[in-house]
Amino acid sequence: AATKLASAEKLMYFCTDQLGLEQDFEQKQMPDGKLLVDGFLLCIDVSRGMNRNFDDQLKFVSNLYNQLAKTKKPIVVVLTKCDEGVERYIRDAHTFALSKKNLQVVETSARSNVNIDLAFSTLVQLIDKSRGKTKIIPYFEALKQQSQQIAAAKDKYEWLVSRIVKNHNETWSNVSRKMQSSPEYQDYVYLEGTQKAKKLFLQHVHRLKQEHIERRRKMYLAMLPQAFEALIPDLDEIDHLSCVKVEKLLETKADFSKWFIVLEETPWDATSHIDNMENERIPFDLMETQPAEQLYEAHLEKLRNERKRAEMRRAFKENLETSPFITPGKPWEEARSFIMNEDFYMWLEESIYMDIYSKHQKQIIEKAKEEFQELLLEYSELFYELELDAKPSKEKMGVIQDVLGEEQRFKALQKLQAERDALILKHIHFVYHPTKETCPSCPLCVDSKIEQLINSRFIRPSERNQKNFLSDSNIDRINLVILGKDGLARELANEIRALCTNDDKYVIEGKMYELSLRPIEGNVRLPVNSFQTPTFQPHGCLCLYNSKESLSYVVESIEKSRESTIGRRENHLVHLPLTLILVNKRGDTSGETLHSLIQQGQQIASKLQCVFLDPASAGIGYGRNINEKQISQVLKGLLDSKRNLNLVSSTSTIKDLADVDLRIVMCLMCGDPFNVDDILLPILQSQTYRPSQCGSSSSV
Repeated sequence: AATKLASAEKLMYFCTDQLGLEQDFEQKQMPDGKLLVDGFLLCIDVSRGMNRNFDDQLKFVSNLYNQLAKTKKPIVVVLTKCDEGVERYIRDAHTFALSKKNLQVVETSARSNVNIDLAFSTLVQLIDKSRGKTKIIPYFEALKQQSQQIAAAKDKYEWLVSRIVKNHNETWSNVSRKMQSSPEYQDYVYLEGTQKAKKLFLQHVHRLKQEHIERRRKMYLAMLPQAFEALIPDLDEIDHLSCVKVEKLLETKADFSKWFIVLEETPWDATSHIDNMENERIPFDLMETQPAEQLYEAHLEKLRNERKRAEMRRAFKENLETSPFITPGKPWEEARSFIMNEDFYMWLEESIYMDIYSKHQKQIIEKAKEEFQELLLEYSELFYELELDAKPSKEKMGVIQDVLGEEQRFKALQKLQAERDALILKHIHFVYHPTKETCPSCPLCVDSKIEQLINSRFIRPSERNQKNFLSDSNIDRINLVILGKDGLARELANEIRALCTNDDKYVIEGKMYELSLRPIEGNVRLPVNSFQTPTFQPHGCLCLYNSKESLSYVVESIEKSRESTIGRRENHLVHLPLTLILVNKRGDTSGETLHSLIQQGQQIASKLQCVFLDPASAGIGYGRNINEKQISQVLKGLLDSKRNLNLVSSTSTIKDLADVDLRIVMCLMCGDPFNVDDILLPILQSQTYRPSQCGSSSSV
């Protein structure tokens, strides 16, 4: 039977806030002041209280226990405020419980919500023996388990919030309604309550807002150097100004509103401007922050450094122009020690000085070549006694160099002997074959300028019909493909280039030709290995082999190249002149192998209908010197083929010129600044002016 307790007019308390303020709350009394009791929770405060003696409390509890024991109802001792508990008080409370017939003790903390349910469930088990025995867990162990449970629930809840809340403008009422049915939300609210759940939500929203503001700040700071570059690029204007005066200067600029916006409320990150995504202008009050001031100082330093680097460039150029040690063709390695000092290295990298030096070298080399050309014109009598084919002998070249050797303009090209010799040969060829192509002033030759002026006035019908191949009509250029495998093509190309001048010019029968080589060693179906490109149209192909494999590669490549042009309008690759060359492997003297390769090569040459050259032809194999005469014969054959294919436009004959209505003979000096337009325009502007039918590009 239950124990009956009576307390007349006993009020039912709901929370501790009512204590002492009973009249301010709704007053409810217990029914008849009586209630039935099935068990007791005997509470002992184990915290250190103000003006309270724990021993006195323990005596009171002991007397209270004696009275409760008479009821023969289950009793559980509950230690409260264990989160602030004193170790001695807890130990004494356990001793008290042991002395009273092993009373069960539950350590609790209402503030931390630790073991509160355990205290009641332990009493319920004592009342109802049919229930399973409850395991009593010490406070600190229970606190640890609860902390782990809360931490896990918190992680899940924070994950839920981060998944749902992406915008810092979200509200708690809206988000909590969305999360109401989520177990992550329910578990956390059960353990920690709605207020803590809301607090975590607000922390997340605040974090989102700060991240949003920081992104905007970084964007503004990234734009600030560009704004400085646009508004205050002049160092002289700002070098003496403080940051405050610079801000005032910025406001006076015409493009100020393009880069900045002045807000009515500040600071910008505390206003609604942070959500104005359409306006990317920089809030002007950002200029008052330290990062902005640092960026301004960096801009100022950058302008100062740029000015100093520009001064270094000017000083370096002046050194180059005034130094007697800088001569045409002198390598950078030789010149560096004469012109470089510590200040130069401090402000600019060596690569910049090398670039300036390279440009300066180009200028002085061009100037030295022009002066040397003038020297050759002054000594024209040296070239009158040459044979008609304009091929000077070694003795004659020696005489020319001895006569010119004392001239400073000759010595200026001392480090460019190959180019100097090429200029002499070109001058000799010009003396005996004076054309606009061999003119020393090309492309500023007067003949060329006249042609350009006349051609700019109209388009000839013949030019319209032949515009697709005019780019190839220049007889002074030879485009040669060298086809070979495993380095054969590159090696032969290098040996041919060694016979050319520095600007890739090659002399054939006393005339200079621009030689463009395209070595190919891979799959010709790939664009990088194509015979023909938008800027390269071949006039012939040298095919190299030194083994069965390399010969097979040549045959396959030629067939693939021809197949690629079948059906096309421009199929001149099918008729491309070919020369098949057998080259010796270095150190290979096997006669049997050589004989076999020669036979195979001859068969393939017959099949491809091309010229075959074997190692017996002097100077073709690698490992020995190239015979310049042999190479010249190959290139001359290509020139003849080029003419036969009508890739060269015909020139007017004397008979053609006899049919013109008016013949004008002009004597002008090539390179003269006088403008030929002043002479020709009155004629070209005439109403009766029309193209000549004779085909010449310089006749009307």
